[in-house]
Amino acid sequence: MLQAHSFLWHYLWVAPNLLLPVLAVLLWKRGTARQIPAFFAFVILSSIGQLAVYAADILPSVDATTYWRVDWGNLILEALLKFALIGEIFALLFGSYASLAQLGKTLIRGAGIILVFAAALAAAYAPKNEFIGIISGANLLEQTTYLIECGILVTIFFFSGYFHLSWPRQVFGITLGLSISACVHLATWALIDNGGLLHSTRIVLTFVNMATYNACVLIWFYYLLVPHKVVAKSAVPLPETNLDVWNRELERLVRP
Repeated sequence: MLQAHSFLWHYLWVAPNLLLPVLAVLLWKRGTARQIPAFFAFVILSSIGQLAVYAADILPSVDATTYWRVDWGNLILEALLKFALIGEIFALLFGSYASLAQLGKTLIRGAGIILVFAAALAAAYAPKNEFIGIISGANLLEQTTYLIECGILVTIFFFSGYFHLSWPRQVFGITLGLSISACVHLATWALIDNGGLLHSTRIVLTFVNMATYNACVLIWFYYLLVPHKVVAKSAVPLPETNLDVWNRELERLVRP
């Protein structure tokens, strides 16, 4: 069962990318899509990209070089969507501090775009033959994306805990699913890239990645669609924190 192109392999690859458009439709009908536009775009475009790669993999008319080029295009698109989404998460989490939220979102998106294209250029100009270069370049780009993604998400969790920020339920669910997927993929890629693994072990790690992404899609369904109890909070004003000071000073710099 744990073999490439087995029934389970097809299911784990296709199922989440069919569920994501369903999630997009439900978010649109509920009016939630306007509140999280970057996630809405990620849900639609990433599923289309993955299905395109899947089609390139199973169609006998598509050769190996074309498959890896399609994979390259999907990796770049997915990386840009992820950093746009992470910027949106930062802005929503720090929404009470408008200047900090805008600055953080801009920096995250800008840094993500620069680093992704730097990895793409480094892979493209690697001194290897074309086919091997395409494969190694795709692997380098994917690992770089997951590494940067994990670093930024861990930083966001650290700052939210340090400053005792309250997570909106939907934002927490999106961040949780994205973080689990990034961490598991980064860990498995580190094992695979280390070399010395049996082919069967590599296949198992690939299945772990696919199963993890399926679980993350279900996490997004739960946090974005299942209603939850709203706990009433007291109207006692909170004491001023460093974030208030930083936000105020940043506003003074931006709007003298």
